Parts: sequence; C-alpha cells; structure tokens
Amino acid sequence: MAALTEPPAQWHRVLTLLADISLFIGTRSVWTQAASHRFVVAAAISACYASILVCGVLALVVRRARSLARLDLCVLVTAVALTLCAWAMNHQGSDEAVLTTQAAHELVAGHPVYGQPWPWLFGHGVALTPTVTGGYDFTYGYPPLAPLLTAPLLWLGHGGTPATAVSTAALVAGTVTLWRMLPTPWRSAATMVCLGFGFLPSYARLGYPAIVALALLVPVVVRWPRLGRGGRLSGAGLARAACLGAACAAQQLPWFVAPFLLAGIYAVRRGELGARGAALVVARFAGAAGVVWLLVNTYFIVSEPGTWVRGIALPLTQGAVIHGQGVVGISLYFTDGSDRLDWYSHASMLLAAGLLALFVLFVRRLGPAATVLPWCAFFLATRSQDGYYLMMTPLWLAAAVTAPASEFATAWQPRLRVLARRPARIAVAALLLVPALASAAWAASGTPPLDMRVTSVRALPPARAESSTWWAAPPTALTRLDVEVTNTGAAAVVPHFTLTTGQGMNPYWTVVRGPAELPAHASARYELRPPKGRFVLPRPGVRIRLRAFTAVPQTLSSADVRRPRSG
Repeated sequence: MAALTEPPAQWHRVLTLLADISLFIGTRSVWTQAASHRFVVAAAISACYASILVCGVLALVVRRARSLARLDLCVLVTAVALTLCAWAMNHQGSDEAVLTTQAAHELVAGHPVYGQPWPWLFGHGVALTPTVTGGYDFTYGYPPLAPLLTAPLLWLGHGGTPATAVSTAALVAGTVTLWRMLPTPWRSAATMVCLGFGFLPSYARLGYPAIVALALLVPVVVRWPRLGRGGRLSGAGLARAACLGAACAAQQLPWFVAPFLLAGIYAVRRGELGARGAALVVARFAGAAGVVWLLVNTYFIVSEPGTWVRGIALPLTQGAVIHGQGVVGISLYFTDGSDRLDWYSHASMLLAAGLLALFVLFVRRLGPAATVLPWCAFFLATRSQDGYYLMMTPLWLAAAVTAPASEFATAWQPRLRVLARRPARIAVAALLLVPALASAAWAASGTPPLDMRVTSVRALPPARAESSTWWAAPPTALTRLDVEVTNTGAAAVVPHFTLTTGQGMNPYWTVVRGPAELPAHASARYELRPPKGRFVLPRPGVRIRLRAFTAVPQTLSSADVRRPRSG
C-alpha cells in the first residue's frame, strides 16, 4: 500500500504514455468513416481523442503511483471504447466470420455443421481459400466453440456480424483479464499490445476464432509456472485448466502451445515434488482440460463423428495453396516454383518437434519462451501467414512479465552426460533442428515440374475515347491465354492454372482446351479463360505470373506473363 503513495517509477510513466500514444493508430480512419453518416460514433471517437490528450498530460505530471494506476485504467477504458467504435463501423467480417455465422445457423437448425460446403457465402468481397486440387474450401474447419458462442447472437444481423461480435467481445474480455492479472505497473502494456496497435482489434472485427482462443489462453499463461505448486491444483488452477480445454475447442493454434505448457509445468513441479508428484499434477491439469474440451465437442462427436474429425483437422489436411511471409516465399516469389512443396509441411512438423525436444532438454533456459517457441514452426509451413504470430503476441507479454527465468531455476532437466559441456549442447541443439532446416531447404530448392510458355494473349482494348487513336492505348484486360506446357517430371500431373499480380492467389482459370492430365515428359497446348470472362490488368510495372498447381504430387510452377502491347 505504501508503494502506491510513492512517486511512480519513470519507466511506468513511459509505459503508460506509450500505451496512450498507441491508441492513435488507425483511429482517424474510423472517425473519417463515421463522420459521414454515424455522428454518434464520430462524437464518441472525438471524446476518445480528448481522453488520449488528457491522459498524455497526466501521465507525465501525476505525483503518486496510485494516481498513475488509475490513469492506466482510464487508458484501458479509452482503448475499449475505440475498439467498440471501430466494430460499430466495420462488423461484416471476413470469410472466417461468415463461415462461423453459417455454422451457428446450421447448429440452431439442427443440421450438420462439418463437411457441408456453403459456396453461396463466398464472392462479393468474401475471400476464397483455393486448394491445390483446383477447387476451393467452402466448409467450416475449426473446433465448435465459436459457433456455439455465436448462436445466441444470430439476431444481430446477416453476414458475419454475430461472429465478429463474439470475437470482439472475447478480445475485450481477454484484454481486461490480462490487465487485471498483471502487476500494476505493467498493466498499460496489456492495453497497448491487445488494443493499442490496432492489429488485434482488426482480427477481431474479421471474426477470427483464434481471438476467442487467445482470450481463453490469457488466464492459463499468466504465472503458468506456479500451476500445481505444492502438489495441489486449487479451484483457480482447475479453472485455468478449463480455459485451456476451451481454448483448444475454439481453434487449432492452442494445440501447438499446450504441449510446451504441460512439459514446462512437469519440469518445474518435478524440481519441487519429484517425478510422481509432478506427473500427478500434470495429469490432473490435462485431465480437467480434456474434460472441458470433450464437453464442448460431445454433441458433434455423437451427431457427426466422421465429418467432425475431418473438420477439426481440415487446416492440416485441406491442401490449401502455399501462402505467407515465411520460407514458402522462396518458391512463390523468388523462384519459378518447386516439385517438393509437401516438404514445407514436413519441415514445419519437424521444427515443432525439435523445438519441443529442446524445450524439455533446456527448460531452465527456454522456459520463459514457452509462449513464443511454438509459433516459430509456422515460419516453415506451407501457410506461414503472420497472423499465426500476431494473434498470440499478448501471451508473449504475459509470459515475459509473470514467468521470468527465476521461476525455472530449479526446474528438472534430463541429466545426460553428453550435455555436460557447452559444445556438446550446441551440437545437440543443431542435431534437433537440422532435419527441419534440411527439409525446408529441400522444398525450396525443388524445380518446377511444368515448363510453361505463353504463346498468345487475347485482350480487350481500352474504353473508347474521343480521340481517334484510342486503340493505340494499352489493353485493359485479358480474355484468353494460350499456353504451351511441358511436363518435365517423371509422373503424370493434373495442372490447375491461375494468374496472380502480387501476394495471394486469384481464382482458378477455366481450361477451355487441353488435357486434364498431362503425362510425364509430354507437352500440350492449353487455352485458358478467366473465371469472370476477363482479367483486369494491373498498372504498368506490376509483375504478372502464370501459376500452375498440382495436388499429387503437390507442386507449383510459375512463369512471367508479358503485358500485351497496344494494337
């Protein structure tokens, strides 16, 4: 109590000020949007601007730690208000929100949720997930907690609005929980990381089920090395186990962090209680989490067991085309493709296993990084989108503040003679990581199996202008492509073609003429048509690439397409 009456530490002032400043990010665009037709929202944002300014002044002039702690609460309230204002203006969501809402509708109607394609939900701004089989994934592929939470809110409207309401409310609840559980001087860091930078609220407005999982993981991660201390799991400990089980029933990302947490709890408790006591603690914790996970999934296990299993495993089995900011970018952007794309997935799994093994061997050193290590594996995956890292960053903060290295000083580590010397430890670490790195290198160094050459292009002229030289201008869109394709590989393939102009994949083109299956070492001519009859050309200087995916084996072949010249 006396500490609250003393002057606050300067770093606490700076942290509060940084959290306050972070609220400016993205706020003007929402205010501009609201000022044209949602005057109440615009007025609320203007009031938040005033709060940011006042809090900025007070953060530098208040004299007592208690006053600065109250100011931290004011910054949090302002951040929550801005998050809700942004949701009020943008709540239609993404493909994830639309799928979650549709799953909730089907659940309420008593219809199956998993394995049911809903193609009418897509298009008109809702993104598609193309697969290497030449089609798209139109089904729900996440555990069922998000639709269960969305079902009572279906009255909110059409589209993805109910799902975005759930994810935004979960983010706010998770932020408040983290804010409350952190030590007082660190609370503004929770506001800044969860709501201040803008990227997590944007994922919540898109309706990502991972945000629900994040909110449930927050109470699990805060002070997680103390779980089961003394060999007992109190009511709070069982509640945190329940949160872990619910998080695993909301989205697949918690599946990757759970083994690290359980291994860490075992190591810390074994250093205190011995092997049997630690095993009992972990068994009770994992059992409580498993019971909650099972309760959430029970209805679906009973009503649609086969499609439920395939549905929750879908992100691992759907064969979505490669995408992301990780190592797959080598095959996507820096080379013409690879005939060994499957090895990116192998590399990701090998890296996850290698990092878990390293964590167990060196838990005293790596324990504080338990909430960061799991996401490193996604950098090698076929889908290495940065969202896998961004959405879990509040857990990094929670561990950094409440699970320091001192918590692992007496943790149990395997006593292996080979690890007695530092060079040996480095060699073991390299041995565990080399298989993953070698697999990624093997995938990236693959050669494209299809040699593609565009032989002719059919294009639309620009719109007629008053000048008689209108046809001298460059064409504006493509209507057909003629491509000569040679299969240089040793296996027959079924190619699926598309044109891209940047990151991501456009819808597949229709094969008007050409064989469905191209035999090994054979050549054929393909006539391709855009899915909407025309492909609008980008501005000059943008790279246009013809891409061909195959499913068995999973490969990518790419070739540059030159812009057609004026007629």
